[in-house]
Amino acid sequence: MRRQLIAIGILLAMPGTALAQTKGKGIRLWNLTSETISGFQLAPSGKTDWGPNQCLNDKDKEVDHDERLRITGVEPGRYDAKVTYPSSRQCVVRDIEIKADAVFSISDEDLKNCTK
Repeated sequence: MRRQLIAIGILLAMPGTALAQTKGKGIRLWNLTSETISGFQLAPSGKTDWGPNQCLNDKDKEVDHDERLRITGVEPGRYDAKVTYPSSRQCVVRDIEIKADAVFSISDEDLKNCTK
């Protein structure tokens, strides 16, 4: 038993081993729409109290087609999203399931209620 505890202690003390590997990559959006996104805000499904622009988490503040974006400050659950494009067009995506340490995507087919 003592040897097992020592072995566990050594593993935990070594960078890049068991403890460090349990840390996930977080929640990420995969932009599969045909355009670059300049705004991405989330609200609990059915609500309109939009959170902050998640695109500000990106180094160039936009999410290109086929690019992934780290989503912060959001717990797993179901959300609606407001998507804004550089042309100022806005669309809504309804009932997105967001899971911990997982990627979710949006595509052109998901976009609803778009305004120009």
